[in-house]
Amino acid sequence: MPVSTARARALGKIMCAVTASTLWYPVAGDIRDRRPGAVLQCRVGSGQATYHRFDEGQNQHRITFGLRMILAKHQPGSAVGWLSSREITDRGYFDGQLSTLNLLAHTCCHEFAHLLQHAAGQRRRGSVHNRHFYAILDRLHRQGQARTVRDELVRQAGSQGLSIPDQPFDPASATDLLARWHVGDRVAFGTRGARRQGVIERINRKTATVRVPDGWQGLRYRVPASLLNPPDA
Repeated sequence: MPVSTARARALGKIMCAVTASTLWYPVAGDIRDRRPGAVLQCRVGSGQATYHRFDEGQNQHRITFGLRMILAKHQPGSAVGWLSSREITDRGYFDGQLSTLNLLAHTCCHEFAHLLQHAAGQRRRGSVHNRHFYAILDRLHRQGQARTVRDELVRQAGSQGLSIPDQPFDPASATDLLARWHVGDRVAFGTRGARRQGVIERINRKTATVRVPDGWQGLRYRVPASLLNPPDA
């Protein structure tokens, strides 16, 4: 279901709090044994970018949860285009069931797995989602931390009068949305200042590859099915 930006931002702050209390605090001592003084900062970004970075100068792990990511994971058509959706279905996390709650809980675990991967010295340029990363992520789910994160998201959201939808998504929804489009169709996507128009070059499983004019070759975007619209007049 659609959700307001204010509500999404509030959920992002809860994701930050739960990541710190449920995932970071139990292992912070071990991480500081290897790198004394290391700290974690979580924040809600304004875009869709969701990531972990480490600031060497400040000895600080930083996790950003994108506001637009949270908004996207409230709607089946836009949710299924994310890597987190493929991980849940392909690796059987949360019994392979997609829902907003499962996606947000898994996102906390996914970014924290990158933190643990970095702390273990297993994250390198060009080798991010490698076997070491997925060994960590699998362990977070297998040992129960992921379900604890999910339960804590529900508890903290409820304490603030918020709810996180846990109704399973229809896995066919993205396919249905893409069925109306064909290679060569002109489309628009994005909102306001970020509005773009281009031509579909490829129909993927749950997204479309759209070429937007920019210089000689143009720019290519993988756009979730639900965000495709007819071109502006």
